[in-house]
Order: sequence, then C-alpha cells, then structure tokens
Amino acid sequence: MASPDRLNVAISAYGQLTKSKLSSPTAIGGQEDQLRAPLEGLFQELADLAGNRPSTVTLIGETALTALSTRPDYAVTNRKGLIGFIEIKAPGKGADPRKFTEDHDKKQWRKLKCLPNLLYTDGNAFSVWNNGELSGKVIKLDGDVETSGKSLRAPQDLVGLVASFLSWNPFPPRTAKELAEISARLCRLLRDEVMEELRRDNASLEALAKEWRDLLFPEATDAQFADGYAQAVTFGILMAKARNISLANGIGHA
Repeated sequence: MASPDRLNVAISAYGQLTKSKLSSPTAIGGQEDQLRAPLEGLFQELADLAGNRPSTVTLIGETALTALSTRPDYAVTNRKGLIGFIEIKAPGKGADPRKFTEDHDKKQWRKLKCLPNLLYTDGNAFSVWNNGELSGKVIKLDGDVETSGKSLRAPQDLVGLVASFLSWNPFPPRTAKELAEISARLCRLLRDEVMEELRRDNASLEALAKEWRDLLFPEATDAQFADGYAQAVTFGILMAKARNISLANGIGHA
C-alpha cells in the first residue's frame, strides 16, 4: 500500500499548482488546458505510488486534436504498450459522464464509451470506465482544485484507481459474436473521427476520399466514404492479426 504521507505530499503539490494556474490572469485557453500540466505531474506520482516505475508510464497529449470530440486528451502507454486514455473536463463537471448535461459532453461520451479503458477527471474527481461501464467507483478529492491549494487531500483509493487503470489488459473475444461487437464499437469510433476530420478539411483524407470515388464509388458521400474507410481499416487489422502479420511499424501494409 502506498504511504499516506507520500500521497499527501503529491496531492498538496498538485493542489498548489492547480490553484495557481486556474487563478492566473495570464492563463490562455480553457480550464481543461490549465489542468493538463498539473495532472501530468500528479499522474506520474500516482503511477509510482501504484508500483509502476514512472519511466515506463507515458502520457501522450493530443493537444493538436482537442477539437475532435472523438479524441481523448491523452493516450497512455505502460512499458511502451497502449493501455488506455484520459479525458479531462473543466473543474466542477465531475467524473461521471452519465451525468453530463451539455450536448457536446453527452455526444462525446456516446463515442468515447466505445473505448475499453478510459480515465475521466475534472481535476477534483476521477473514474475509470471499461467499454462504457464504471470500474469501481468515482473517487473525489477532499477540497477543490480552484481554492484549496496545498491543503488539498485525496483518499488512498485514488492510488488503487490508478493502479487498476495502468494494469488493464485486453480480454480476447471468446466467440465470433464478441469479436464482431468489439470490432463494431471501435469501427464506429474511427468512422466518427474520419467524419470530423473531413469537416475540418483534412487534406490527406480529402485526397483519399477523392481517390476512393475515382476508383471505386463515384457517388459516395462523405458519410459513406467514412463508413467504408473505417470498415476497410478495421478488416485489414483483423486480417493482419489472423495471419500473424506484425503491426509494430504501423498499419499501412495491413
């Protein structure tokens, strides 16, 4: 079990930094943006307390893609393997996406619930979701990141939550039906992201859509292209797996 003193020190430092950033008159961007750096530091401390060497845990920020509602704020790797994602919300929104009231947040949750291992936080509360189902319980800090400063505290359960998140392992589907269900969820997520990228005038995808229409389906709409492209990529990855083709260097040849 992690030392309560070490946890208190980590949370106190996190509280001091978040209060400073959130109250700064020179802060640029939304409150979620101000939470990013403090949360990165806290997560490394919690990973260490949970028994993981900090050097093996990496948070990969999606700063250039935050406008995409299908893309979480961070992808998380442990020992160089992708194990999950982190989504940050503004303080006060909570960490239970089932209770979100804003349309953007609700629509995003309908997409992100397809992910097998997702950590939600608004800086004050933390939760882990596996395929849209709550794992354990929502953990709330004692205090508030906007006002508590160094007096902020956290229950010991927070370390257990991070330990559970970092130790997640995929469960191989046992039947063809389970494989189809898992593939369909992730295929829908990819389709939605392709559609969002097309609306943002992604030059690479627009060129691919044009080639798709020139060679295969002249009348295909953007929605039909996104659906067909997502299915082609998903099927290609499944076939690569079935034929023991390594995807370590990318999925292009799949």
